[in-house]
Amino acid sequence: MTGRGLRANLSAMPTDSLVHDRTKLEPGAVTRLSPLVRRVIATNPSPFTFTGTCSYIVGQGEVAIIDPGPNDAAHRAALLDAVKGERVVHILVTHTHKDHSPGARALSVATGAPVWGCAAHVPVEDHPSGRLDASHDIDYAPDVEMRDDDALQGAGFTLTAVHTPGHASNHLCFALSEEVSLFSGDHVMAWSTTVVAPPDGDMAAYMASLERLAARPEDVYHPGHGAPVLNARRYVRGLATHRRQRENAILARIRDGDADIATIVARIYVGLDPRLVRAASLSVLAHLQDMTARGLVASSDGAATLDANYTAT
Repeated sequence: MTGRGLRANLSAMPTDSLVHDRTKLEPGAVTRLSPLVRRVIATNPSPFTFTGTCSYIVGQGEVAIIDPGPNDAAHRAALLDAVKGERVVHILVTHTHKDHSPGARALSVATGAPVWGCAAHVPVEDHPSGRLDASHDIDYAPDVEMRDDDALQGAGFTLTAVHTPGHASNHLCFALSEEVSLFSGDHVMAWSTTVVAPPDGDMAAYMASLERLAARPEDVYHPGHGAPVLNARRYVRGLATHRRQRENAILARIRDGDADIATIVARIYVGLDPRLVRAASLSVLAHLQDMTARGLVASSDGAATLDANYTAT
């Protein structure tokens, strides 16, 4: 679908307001979220990970673990303790950011379970936005690479891959058909909007993935960080509205003469935590890449880059 057609479809959706759930969650504790789903949170809190990475245990007796998190011995021990007396038969990974996938290989060694999930990260070289994808785990290599609509059949559960590029090009969500819920990784989270950072992050792909999720039946999401997303389809529509509003704000700043990303960020992210300025700059760059491709703005560098000046067309 073209960018214009995608935005027309999104614009036709109800414009729900975006309300975040920033409930503080306890790292290390085992929390049962549903008959088939338990959660253990890694002790890696930060402005980007909230209270830590959420690892999920799916099933009973013979289980799968989704997103083992960082390669942290304490978190691995917490996961193994949570499944004591059970057998881990699969390890799944949503995407290759360093707070999600590095723990997979060590957990595989500890349990004998194969690693299933997203494709390995392919670095983007010589990209006009610069070498900005250092957040990826370049050592990750799945035993079984899952593609869109591939299904893993477990003991009493089925996990189906849903390819959702945008936050990361290899990002997968996993649909749990027995509970009509979705493990949404970092694509949709209740506590915050998602960072879309070029060159691997792509705003047009992110918006298309939001539209795809909004059309699916799942209305409860288990995200990579923070509390479950309830009324998820409405929340996804709110995320799409938020991104359209951000695009409009960027375009308004450019029309008013704010020509560079640093100035735009200072104008529209008033009071931003200084630790998040880089992420905000990359998010604006992602919007500008999409807006340049659609002919809404022009870049002094031709392609959209962090250092370019921009004008409205």
